[in-house]
Amino acid sequence: MTQAIAPRARTLVLLFLAAVAALLVGAGPAAAHAALTGSDPAQGTVVDTAPTQVSLTFSEKVATTDGSLRVLDPKGKRVDTGKPANVSGTTYAVQLHAGLPDGTYTVTYQVVSEDSHPVSGAYTFSIGAPSRTSVPVSGQEVGGGVVGGLYGFGRYLSYAGYIVLVGGAAFVLACWPRGTSVRAVQRLVVSGWLALTAATLFLLLLRGSYTGSGKVADIFDLDLLGDVLQTKTGAALVSRLLLLAAAALFIAVLFGAYDKRDDEEKRDLTFGLAIGGAVVAAGLAASWAMAEHASTGLQPGIAMPVDVLHLFAVATWLGGLATLLVALYRAPADQPVEASAVRRFSTVAFGSVVALVATGTYQSWRQLGSWSAFTDTRYGQLLLVKIGLVALLVGVASISRRWTGRLAGTGAPGSRATVAAGVGAGVGAGTTASAGSGGAGKDPGSGTGTGTGTEQSKKQGAGKQGAARAGAGRGSGEKPGDAATGAVGSERAAQLARQRAAEDTARQKRLRDADPHRFGLRRSVLAEAGVAVVLLAVTTALTSTEPGRTEQDAKAATAASSSSSSSGTGSSSGALTLDMPFDAGGTNGKGVVSVDLDPARAGGNEMHVYVTRPNGRAFDVPEVKVALTLESKSIGPLPVAPDHITTGHWSASGVQIPMAGEWKIAVTVRTSDIDQVTVSKNAQIG
Repeated sequence: MTQAIAPRARTLVLLFLAAVAALLVGAGPAAAHAALTGSDPAQGTVVDTAPTQVSLTFSEKVATTDGSLRVLDPKGKRVDTGKPANVSGTTYAVQLHAGLPDGTYTVTYQVVSEDSHPVSGAYTFSIGAPSRTSVPVSGQEVGGGVVGGLYGFGRYLSYAGYIVLVGGAAFVLACWPRGTSVRAVQRLVVSGWLALTAATLFLLLLRGSYTGSGKVADIFDLDLLGDVLQTKTGAALVSRLLLLAAAALFIAVLFGAYDKRDDEEKRDLTFGLAIGGAVVAAGLAASWAMAEHASTGLQPGIAMPVDVLHLFAVATWLGGLATLLVALYRAPADQPVEASAVRRFSTVAFGSVVALVATGTYQSWRQLGSWSAFTDTRYGQLLLVKIGLVALLVGVASISRRWTGRLAGTGAPGSRATVAAGVGAGVGAGTTASAGSGGAGKDPGSGTGTGTGTEQSKKQGAGKQGAARAGAGRGSGEKPGDAATGAVGSERAAQLARQRAAEDTARQKRLRDADPHRFGLRRSVLAEAGVAVVLLAVTTALTSTEPGRTEQDAKAATAASSSSSSSGTGSSSGALTLDMPFDAGGTNGKGVVSVDLDPARAGGNEMHVYVTRPNGRAFDVPEVKVALTLESKSIGPLPVAPDHITTGHWSASGVQIPMAGEWKIAVTVRTSDIDQVTVSKNAQIG
């Protein structure tokens, strides 16, 4: 059974790595976290006169550059004047050249959302009448290709490095202080630091190309790197590197000065070292929270600390699990991980799971917003997979807890006495081999230590005399055969040394596997670690997937925009709906105002105005006013004062539209005594 564990472990590892690769490949390019919710002119519309600007409205604020918003004529030539400007809230506009001829124009956009993910797309509108265009609309996507795949791998590696670094250090400090002297544990924690540092540098280099051209050649463009350093994500990555320098000092103290102290002195130093390590770990976790999902959307002031706690709990649980696995498989037989340490880790892991459930519930509510988002959005589907994996991991952990209880009952408290007795017995069994370690091919322990040692001494003396004679013979013309005999003897000695090393390794392994309860614990912890690897891959995919709440809001806004454009350019009658996001500042200053005009034709119309929060919930504001202007005929503005009907709903009957044309519908929303904003859209009426 002991010999079979190695191939089984290798098989499990290969299966888990294959699953991780499939998840990473299946994730594809990072989905947009800022969605286009409106545009003016709208997609597919035909306007009578050339607009002076093109404006786009997103679900959240975005970062733009000179080429973020482009307008191309039918031949593919740019007709915009340069960098877009933020005109209000989440609306961005770019000015157009005057006197544009009739035809179909293409609008392309490539921006970076507030939570650091790239967003791109394209659509068309026409002036006068549609025409043929040479500009392709499909394929406008960023965050994919080779650079996107490398960026996704770097994100996974950074999370894995953080978990191993923080979880390994926490396991040693809180559960197994003696583990600081175990080389395998030292290598594991240092490997976590190296992985996180390398991944951070890797992401910093990739960032410019990832959010821009997507070309591999741009990875080492220093100009792009300079631009990245001025962004929120660049600042977060640089902050992470500075904190990693502090983490290196922490590791040096943990495995240096701390390791050299006796148990009493370690207890005195543990608290201070734990506080310092927790501060560094929280700072590293904050480098993700300040630049990704938690930094935007609902309640960022609460979401960011919750995100830090969530990531810290994940690292304590999964990183501690990895350290326990290494200790069970690689710790020397005379330095086994005690059952008391495993029990302490079980308690720590339980606390981490409780923290994960609490913070994960809040994050799920914040990112989904509705039960339907679990099944209707990719984020919700991935979240269901993650919840299933966590449940599976907890189930396997319960098996490990049972093995831990059995392990604790096999000897004295902590079971260290039992293990020490086994180690002593093994060492005693091999004493004769150590005494006669230079024997000529004898099995270890096959003879008495004294006899074997005496015989070996004689043989060593004879060997030295033979070597001297061989050297003298070569100097006096003796045959080279004597020298060959000496070389064979040296090769035989090296072979015996390798054999003794292999036997010592096998003896150590037998000692580790002597306790069936410890052997069972190793297997269950190995299964836990395998599930954890896949869980980390799903979590990484979640962080690069558009939240369900944002995706559903974007779909609703797109549907409303499509309804608006089809109503405004269709037949002479039909309801018209316009959605206009606003940001008046102050408390409750953000929202969306919707104007319904029925039948949207010359003559009398019925108007309904709705005011909702960004999450779609209706709310009241002190005042709403509407004005209609037909600029081409110098008519208006015609004021409309709708009556308040119910929460977030105003209505006006008999709204007169004197003639058909492209009307500007402006809505003024006052959210407080001093805060108000006016938003507008053009629509074809009649």
